[in-house]
Amino acid sequence: MGQTPSLHLLHSCPFCWKVRGLLEHLDVDVEYVAVNGMKIKKDVAFAGDWGKVPVFTDIEGVHHVDSTPILRVIDEKYNEGKMANQGDAARQHEWMEWVDTHLSRATVPILYGSLSSALKTTTRISKIENFGFISKRLYAWAGFPIMWGIIARKRVKSDGRKPKKLWHDLLTEFTAAHDAKPFFGGETPDLVDFAAFGYMRSISPYPQFSQLTDHVNGMAWYRRMEATLN
Repeated sequence: MGQTPSLHLLHSCPFCWKVRGLLEHLDVDVEYVAVNGMKIKKDVAFAGDWGKVPVFTDIEGVHHVDSTPILRVIDEKYNEGKMANQGDAARQHEWMEWVDTHLSRATVPILYGSLSSALKTTTRISKIENFGFISKRLYAWAGFPIMWGIIARKRVKSDGRKPKKLWHDLLTEFTAAHDAKPFFGGETPDLVDFAAFGYMRSISPYPQFSQLTDHVNGMAWYRRMEATLN
């Protein structure tokens, strides 16, 4: 008899949210294991040299890394691969790359795009992640100037759009590709939907999520995705 599947994760990781959404949708009995945000490589060393989250360990004890391949593994093991085979394969591949390129890169600017936003985000993360007493405070107060000053500002500057405008433009482009259907996958969501939903959902614990709620089509799709979760 196999073991209970597990997902090693950070609660603030957009890539982890991608995987969690599909697991919840398929109602997979899984153990969620929060890693220490300051000791990720050590906490997931059992999975080899990957050194990142998420790490999904299946019922046979095999470790799987990298969020998009994990989505495909879960779909195959718990859904007979139906989502991967849903619709046109080339279209799904093209848009999965689009989501993993554009929406993933847009999460940092909206969460850390200003000094005040960065402080709110790192403070929130320090409360929801599995940090020790010292590292919790260190991350909250030392993490935000690094994320804002080094990473977020560079991305905002290179793109040229304010984080809210960037997200609204991306949601407009993504929902237009639904061809008037409820989901990208048609009448039911596919793997692209869950990837996009994961990136957007990763912003939901933070005040900056309010910047997305006035995108009518994007939020309508987001609420439909929420309704599919078990």
